[in-house]
Amino acid sequence: AFTISFPFFKDFAEIRFPGVLQRIGVVFFFAAVLFLNFNWKVILGITITILVGYWVWLGFIPLNGEVPTFERAPNNWANFVDLQVFGTHMYKEDYDPEGLLSTFPSIASSLLGIFTGLILISQRAKKELLLLLLGILMLLLGYIWDLAFPINKALWSSSFVLVTAGWANIFLALIYYLTDVKGIQFGSIFKYTGANAITVYFLSSFVTKLFYSIQVEEGLSLHGWIYKNIYVHSFLSGEVSSLLYGLSVMGFYLLLALFMYRRKIFIKV
Repeated sequence: AFTISFPFFKDFAEIRFPGVLQRIGVVFFFAAVLFLNFNWKVILGITITILVGYWVWLGFIPLNGEVPTFERAPNNWANFVDLQVFGTHMYKEDYDPEGLLSTFPSIASSLLGIFTGLILISQRAKKELLLLLLGILMLLLGYIWDLAFPINKALWSSSFVLVTAGWANIFLALIYYLTDVKGIQFGSIFKYTGANAITVYFLSSFVTKLFYSIQVEEGLSLHGWIYKNIYVHSFLSGEVSSLLYGLSVMGFYLLLALFMYRRKIFIKV
């Protein structure tokens, strides 16, 4: 994870300690330890404890003598803890979407994924129906909880955990029904990218930062030069230019993933 930033920072104080890959590593570690050492009932209890405990901590424990808030503010517990632990090494001066406290509900997201996996590898019939019902249940709980603990990706709020897990289960149930039950084969593109997901993610971040770090002229990076000269035209709106840029970048990495898949190059962690 840190190799993405290492070649590009000018000062140690610029290094961001938290990050997406760092969080994935931490979450995967704790989820694996729990899965290997406890049964599903204990894991369910841990998941519920994390989600409820996170809500209580952020919403009801006073901070600096003030009522805590779920907004980005000095009296937000997640921001406060990150400032104490990471100091200047964050995404923003007072905020990091992959902060320390919000990693706990991220672990809960992974634990919910374990339950989905257990359903898929079980011998029970109508797995797609169970996945669908589980997804609907989590959606209902998540949207109800949103009234007290708003859906917030930056905080990875407990309601956000349930809503995202709910939608994921619903779409997975649909895909499972079409592919495994009905035998309809489609979506090879997802197989190519999924086989090297971490590699594609790492390269997309690394190359972007590399292009931003190369100065073509004063105040204009290689990234900006490419965008300005290839995608910006008088007959295109800014939104269309941005869309074309995004599609071309995505297309490049899809082709890279296809190349690696056909050459049987799989980089895993």
